[in-house]
Amino acid sequence: MFDEKFKKIISMFAVILSIYVAVLAYNAVQEGRYIGKEINPTNTINVSATGEVFAAPDVANFSVSVVKEAKTAVEAQNQNAEAINKIVKFLKDSGIEDKDIKTSGYNIYPKYDYLEHVGQVFRSYEATQSLDVKVRKIDDAGKILSGVVAMGANQVGGINLAIDKEDDLKRAARQAAINEAKQKADDLVKDLGVSLGRLVSFSESFGGIPVPIYGMMKAEGVGGGATAPDIPKGENKISVSVSLTYEIK
Repeated sequence: MFDEKFKKIISMFAVILSIYVAVLAYNAVQEGRYIGKEINPTNTINVSATGEVFAAPDVANFSVSVVKEAKTAVEAQNQNAEAINKIVKFLKDSGIEDKDIKTSGYNIYPKYDYLEHVGQVFRSYEATQSLDVKVRKIDDAGKILSGVVAMGANQVGGINLAIDKEDDLKRAARQAAINEAKQKADDLVKDLGVSLGRLVSFSESFGGIPVPIYGMMKAEGVGGGATAPDIPKGENKISVSVSLTYEIK
């Protein structure tokens, strides 16, 4: 009789102990999920603002291409290389550094004419080489554009006026946006009758309006005496939008 009662007590104790251990293990797992994590605040306000800075562009970027046709691929390549080499020499003589002259494309391929009742008929080989050029003395841009055409370029385009050291302007625009957003937050908590707590999140996005000059300059043949085009600079706008989220007390 005593042995049976003792066995029942032991069994009940074992069950209770198992349940207790399982509960402890579950709680430990749940607590582990939050280690190193903060509980997101529920009482927050969000403010946003945009800062803008205007500045005149100080560099001009453009592309220049030479397109040549000949009866053989070698002849087309040679004619193209002769013109490109003249253009590169002119650019360097004009103060453009090697790092600001980059080949952006090179192709040689056959061209065909389509004749009725005959089909495709070989016409010639076409060789094309394109360069991306950066002019850091922006006032020289018009003269250089005219010069590359005189040296044999028959396509010039993609002209874009930009600001070389844009990061400083972005920093100034960001600071203006943050100051405005902080002022909005201060005004808002006064109107709500609450206190501003810590900053819990921040985000930003960049914008701006560059000055592209659309269109493609084309030249037939090679020659000098062309009038250098005027390149009005205008102003570029650099804008930074920020979003601030604060706890409120």
